[in-house]
Formats: sequence, structure tokens, C-alpha cells
Amino acid sequence: MMTILNYINGSLDAPASQQYLDNYNPATGTIYSQTPDSDEADVNRAVEAAADAFESWSALPAEERCKLLLRIADLIDSKTSELAEAESTDNGKPLKLASIIDIPRASSNFRFFATAAMQFASESHIMEHQAINYTLRQPVGVVGCISPWNLPLYLFTWKIAPALAAGNCIVAKPSEVTPMTAFELSKICMEAGLPPGVLNIIHGTGPKAGNAIVEHPKVKLISFTGSTRAGREIASKAAPQFKKLSLELGGKNPNIIFADCDFEQMMKTTINSSFSNQGQICLCGSRILVEDRIYEAFKKRFIEETAKLKVGNPMDKDTRIGAIVSRQQFEKIQYYIELAKAEGGAIVFGGDAVNPGGAFEQGWYMQPTIIEGLGPECRTNMEEIFGPVVTLQKFSSDEEALRLANASDYGLSATIWTQNLNRAHHIAAKLECGIVWINCWLLRDLRTPFGGTKNSGVGREGGYEAMRFFTEPKNVCVKL
Repeated sequence: MMTILNYINGSLDAPASQQYLDNYNPATGTIYSQTPDSDEADVNRAVEAAADAFESWSALPAEERCKLLLRIADLIDSKTSELAEAESTDNGKPLKLASIIDIPRASSNFRFFATAAMQFASESHIMEHQAINYTLRQPVGVVGCISPWNLPLYLFTWKIAPALAAGNCIVAKPSEVTPMTAFELSKICMEAGLPPGVLNIIHGTGPKAGNAIVEHPKVKLISFTGSTRAGREIASKAAPQFKKLSLELGGKNPNIIFADCDFEQMMKTTINSSFSNQGQICLCGSRILVEDRIYEAFKKRFIEETAKLKVGNPMDKDTRIGAIVSRQQFEKIQYYIELAKAEGGAIVFGGDAVNPGGAFEQGWYMQPTIIEGLGPECRTNMEEIFGPVVTLQKFSSDEEALRLANASDYGLSATIWTQNLNRAHHIAAKLECGIVWINCWLLRDLRTPFGGTKNSGVGREGGYEAMRFFTEPKNVCVKL
């Protein structure tokens, strides 16, 4: 039984309370490690360590910060196999997915923002014959980063890397459901020689550890990725203290398929955008909108391709759908499938739990599930399920496609499939969301702004948007 530890002021420490949480392997449904049930005392220690380290870290030349972050990236690359196995065990995702997506992206995050630290520039404005104004971009100080369980190291580093590159010191909390790779990152930072206190990683629950980070008066900024419910609560506590906030929340993303699409490319990508990572990606296209002229052909082929997806042991190289991350999430998905039936929906494929047998018979596995016959106002089409569940809806015109796509209270991403570029650009401009993919999905350029509208959050991350978020602008005016 492995015991995970907090990373505070450069060392690995037990929680002050000596209390731990059970950490489950979703593939087997069994406890395999213990993670700290940290509280305010641990957060206070971490904040003080970060505050003490801030002056020296923020004064360190950007070139030196860059070298340290690149060293961390190199170490992540050198440990890809071990980290991928840890991620798969902790999260339930297929090992292959963790190996080719999650861990490489974690090192890319550090590498990208390491070099961004060297290129980050400020603006100047000349008032002819009067003055020169220039903008200083200075680190905020101690910042709080709270990340989710679906892409544990991938999204954890997406926050940490730009915050460090900009010169901040961090108190970070990974999800208590998937703490293992954050613990491994602690060891990597120690091996890389990151100065004590610059990054502190506190394990524990949102109500205890997370809340203590959000409410601490010395934490000047909160970057959070997670549920809309939790984001709303964080905002209510951070706003009265005027903390900077970035909230990347839920999604109920439309996948809009027109009859003139490249059918084969669309089908291959739609399978991925529906069920990758067990549908536990905030960018998954969970509402599939299909032009009526090809609806029946799409449905028939989509069911056939979905039926080919192997559900089971995440360590098996042929597995496409691994285990659901926790019993709570597993039961939530089952609830929504039953709700869809009660709302009048028809399950045209899946809908049942899967028992792979043997060592995995107690694990949490679900069939990929396809539902049709529900209108846009149904809860199944309005609320985020976050599992391998998609709904199908027909449309007959561009206007109807837009109306269905924008019917959700969420506005994170959308995908459009069409060969008509005029239509594609028109629809993209009218969609109420932060990210639009045309004839592709999850093709990510780290330089671009990332975030959503409506209930999908506030603020943007990625590229210079992240560097700006983790700094405060100061205008300096010099009279000529």
C-alpha cells in the first residue's frame, strides 16, 4: 500500500492531521494507496513557504527559470512509461492513451511555457513629443492552482507551468481522486532542483484543502478547472477578496455534422470525440447534431463503429474504453442513462455496465452509449454527464443546427463537419462557445486562447493569455 505525501517547502511531508483518504484503482475497484486528507494547517504551511520563496524566484532571470522548467520537462520525458502506468492505474484510462497523450502533453506544457518566459514582452506607447508609456508585467505572488481528475498530470501542469514561468510561487491541489502523478511530479521537481517553496502540492478534498487555498488571504489568484458547481462556489468566496480568477468549467459540446462532410474522416473523428477517455474530457462532443439527409446512414455506421470499441483492462493495448474514474462517477452515468429513458429517449446502443471478469470484475466499466429521441430541453441534453454517453438529434437547416447547438447553458467547444467553407465560417461565428473545430477535433495549438462562455467558465488560458493572467500589468509614464 503506497502512501502519498504532500510537497511543501521542497520536502515530502505527511499531513499535519496524520489523516489519509483511500485511493482506488478504478480498473479493479480496490484501494491501492493512501493520499493525505490535508486541511488548513497544511495549506498555511504551504502558503508561508511560497511567500518566503517569492522574492528570490520572481527575481530570478527568465533564462534561469526557463532552464529549470526545461529540466522538469526532460525528466517527465525520461519517465514517460512509469508516469503513464501510474496515470492509467489511478484514473482508469487506457495505458496507450496516457502514453501518447497525457504524459507527453505534460512535458510539452513545461517546455512551451519555459520558452514563453524568454519571449514574454510588454507594450510601449508613445505620446508624440510628450511622454513614453511602457507596461511592466509582474508576477502576482502566491497563486492557487486546483485541477481535476480527468486529465490529471496534463491539466495540472497546464496551470503550474505558466504560473512558474511568469515568476509566481504556487500552492497547487490535484484531485483527491487521481493524486498519483502529482505526487510523482513532486519527486521530479526535487530531482530537477526547483528551489524549496516555489511549488507546493497539497493533497486532499475540495471542501477542506481546496477551500483553504481559495480563502487564504495571501493567495492572490485562483486558477481552477472542474465542475460548474464547484466553480460557482469558488467564485463566491474569491470575489469578495478581489482575487484574480480563471474558471474552466463544464461542457455539453455540440458536434454538428452536415451532409456534405467527408463522411469517413468525420466518422473516425466522431468516435474519438464521443468516447475518448471514457467520454471524460470536457471537450467531448456529447450532443451529436446530424443533418436529416444523412441521419439514418450516420446512425447505422456510428452504431457499427461504436460496437467495435473494446471495453476492459486499461493496461491492454487493444482497450479503447477503460474504467470509469470512481464509483460515484460510475453511478452518476448510470443515473443519466435511466433519466434518458424516463425522458422518452431510446437507447440505440449500450446503456449497460460491463464486467470484464477476473481481477477486473469489481471495476467500474460502462458500455459506450448512444441515445436518440430527446429534444434539446431534456436534462440529458442540458446537463453534463461526463461519461461515454452521447445523444443524437436531427436538423434540416443551418438555422436549426445553430439553434440546437446554442440551446445549452454551456459554451465550451463545438465541432463543425462540412466542406462548405462559407457555411463553416458563418456557423463558427454564431456559435456561443470559446473553441470551434472545423473538420477536426482536439487539434490544439498551445499558443491559442482556451476557455468557454456561459456556464463553461470565465477567463482564458494558453499561450500569452496564460502569461498575462499570471501577471499584473503596471503602466509607467515617462515625460519627455
